[in-house]
Amino acid sequence: MEYSPILITIIIFLVGTVLIYLVWNKVSNKKIVNSVIPTRETILKVLTDDVKFFIQLNHEQQETFVDRVEYFLQTTKITPEKGVKINDEHRVLVAASATIPLFHFKSWSYENLDEVLIYPEVFNEKYNTEDNGRNILGMVGDGAMNRKMILSLPALLAGFQQNSTNNTAIHEFVHLIDKADGEVDGVPEYLIPKELVEPWLKEMHETISLIKRDKSDIRDYAATNQAEFLAVVSEYFFQKPKLLREDHPELYELLDEIYNDKKDLR
Repeated sequence: MEYSPILITIIIFLVGTVLIYLVWNKVSNKKIVNSVIPTRETILKVLTDDVKFFIQLNHEQQETFVDRVEYFLQTTKITPEKGVKINDEHRVLVAASATIPLFHFKSWSYENLDEVLIYPEVFNEKYNTEDNGRNILGMVGDGAMNRKMILSLPALLAGFQQNSTNNTAIHEFVHLIDKADGEVDGVPEYLIPKELVEPWLKEMHETISLIKRDKSDIRDYAATNQAEFLAVVSEYFFQKPKLLREDHPELYELLDEIYNDKKDLR
């Protein structure tokens, strides 16, 4: 049986719409899995003490940020593994890392994440924290580990130290955002307007070329592939926006559009 091109287009659109609904839905649609979470007072203290992004928000925005941190903590398991001990500060920092990239979107939720596993140290591809060759700070799981994220506790804490350019937790949540459209390819289709895809790819490839020729201050890992480029420069964007705008104005402007951030850096 033959179908007209118009009918095929409509079917593809409807399937895509359903997929978006299932993967990327509004807050409050996820199941509550943690009825006991850190108090709002504790959350506010951790965010005020440790999260620069939060401190720079106005009062109304801060209230929304705390609401979203609470929601993440209620709907996502954060589990210590391999003997590590975690506390409320660690849980709040995981939730803050999830909240930052999507904060300026009204419709947000990590529908493709159920659990964050916290490891005591760096690990290898077999999730071992003791063998030689351990160099992984965090990762988004696949296969049997699908819908899970793994973070090294020291890397999580290092990301929120003063003057840190890198933030492993934000890096991994950006990968999760990138993965939501089905491909981890450095083009987050649920965030990036269609008219920006071509300029984004052009800027990405030009910057990767500069990194490979040692003509950029962006760390070398960003040149690994498109997915890592997006994750690394997103860290930079959220950690050191002023520096990124000074050194890479075109890249900064594109990221500002992608994340709907509209930072006031005056």
